[in-house]
Amino acid sequence: MRRPQVMGIVNVTPDSFSDGGRLASVEAAVAHGLRLVEQGADILDIGGESTRPGAEPVDAVEEIARVVPVIEGLRARWPGPISIDTMKPAVARAAVAAGATMWNDVAALGHAADSLATAAELGCDVVLMHMQGEPRTMQADPRYDDVVAEVAGWLTARAGAAMAAGVKRERIWLDPGLGFGKTAAHNLALTARLDRLVATGFPVLYGASRKRVIQSIDPTATDPVDRLGGSLALALEAARRGAAILRVHDVRETVQALAVQAAVEHADR
Repeated sequence: MRRPQVMGIVNVTPDSFSDGGRLASVEAAVAHGLRLVEQGADILDIGGESTRPGAEPVDAVEEIARVVPVIEGLRARWPGPISIDTMKPAVARAAVAAGATMWNDVAALGHAADSLATAAELGCDVVLMHMQGEPRTMQADPRYDDVVAEVAGWLTARAGAAMAAGVKRERIWLDPGLGFGKTAAHNLALTARLDRLVATGFPVLYGASRKRVIQSIDPTATDPVDRLGGSLALALEAARRGAAILRVHDVRETVQALAVQAAVEHADR
């Protein structure tokens, strides 16, 4: 089994669901990112706008002010891949100019009229994520007839739109968007059948770190930081089913879990 890349999360927001406000300065955010690299992160994902359920939007000027200095600080000290987690083309442009190499878009290049053209122009890797609705209302009453088929079909259609706009196929990643307009049952179904999304031929990013689906199984895990065990279990299941990137808060623990999983796989040959 091929080891997925580990994407470490660096939130520079005051209101993210798990760690909002913890990295209140550029220096703290850069130090945190470098610490994640030391722990084994292959990619760093920088976000300046919370997309938790019920989150209020942030304007592009404020978002740029939050993320660009962090990207610049990291790029000056680390040559590896940096992702910008944003829906806005203007933020993506500024982030790539500062040194980002990937655009991680929860709106799958559908937020703005020029999103697709901007992605093609920038030429960076692009993550297309599925979301039913938008952050303020997405968890109100999400419904699907067949969540796996609908998510896979919608994402492949967005990939087709991206390629038609000029984004190269090899630059496209797909993300089923756990927790974005989905119930716990939807999230578990997408995890159990992640191989159906992998079968589209696009590499898959999987992000379940500290999410509420874990609390649905363990009701005592009301605080996101108490969901490490569940986060690791979901990450290992996604790896076993072919995920190419795992987006996580707890890098050291995830890297260790993947190493143990790989050792067991090797011993079984």
